[in-house]
Amino acid sequence: MCRVALEVQSPPGNPIGYVKQNWHPYIPKFTIQDEKRNSVLKIIGPFCDCKCFSDVNFEIKSLDETSVVGRISKQWSGYGNEMFTDADNFGVQFPMDMDVKMKATILGACFLIVSLYQFIITAEFITDQEENMFPFSREVT
Repeated sequence: MCRVALEVQSPPGNPIGYVKQNWHPYIPKFTIQDEKRNSVLKIIGPFCDCKCFSDVNFEIKSLDETSVVGRISKQWSGYGNEMFTDADNFGVQFPMDMDVKMKATILGACFLIVSLYQFIITAEFITDQEENMFPFSREVT
């Protein structure tokens, strides 16, 4: 399986954090690293099933996975919005006193999760594959 990684930069050219996908057969897992590539946090997604009619949460946990320190979630916006629009609402929660570089890296992780797990978090099947080659080509509202 091909695992992905994301480098977060601020300003451009200056890495401030990394997000690395960890291999697991059924559960989306990621490691958040600081600018020196030291592992700081983990992100654990839901078991690979369809989450219709509810929020989909990716928990941000301590390295030993014993405590939850935040969450990235795709928020359910109702049947009409989910079925008939491309609008999606995402929430990112983390401690207010967290280092700003880690906050930016977690925000980057949100974009990575959206691009990788669109089928889990939206419960939609992409039917026009040629037109939607890149998940970020969608209009953000």
